[in-house]
Amino acid sequence: MPMMRTERSLVRPPADRPAPMRAVVLADTHVRDGDTTRLPQRAWDELHRADVILHAGDVTGAAFLSQLRAVAPVYAVLGNNDGALAGTLPATVEVELASVAVAIVHDSGPRAGRHTRLYRRFPHADVVVFGHSHIPWNGPGAGGQLLFNPGSPTQRRRQPRHTIGVLDLDVGTVRAEIVVVD
Repeated sequence: MPMMRTERSLVRPPADRPAPMRAVVLADTHVRDGDTTRLPQRAWDELHRADVILHAGDVTGAAFLSQLRAVAPVYAVLGNNDGALAGTLPATVEVELASVAVAIVHDSGPRAGRHTRLYRRFPHADVVVFGHSHIPWNGPGAGGQLLFNPGSPTQRRRQPRHTIGVLDLDVGTVRAEIVVVD
């Protein structure tokens, strides 16, 4: 059960004391209805430990989205391959989880300028979750933001491993990691 530990932390003073949350982060799953593409068992194991699921686009199938919703509440955005879900998913989501402001978008644009572009687009977000590239990313952005791409659990493309992400959120604190699922 290998884990690629790339942790970043963000600390804010607490406003009040909400319960800690575990968010499992997916992107680029590409599980079409009627397709044979499946999440690895390790990904499902992590999902079943989640308080909430964040999906940064390219879900591609309504049935798969329903499967995720049966496990935990889901915040998902529309990806460039989500034509069948157009009108049911927003382009972006901004939500507060355990006193942490989280923004979700599918395509963050080119790597060059990403930090400032995402900060301009989501100036109040502590964490910006994105997908599209299939490249895991867990690093600092502009203005103290955490930029987080979980990679893909089904299509690694040129990446060495299939991955998902986990965000442990607690009173304005975030512990983020990329988890290898193959």
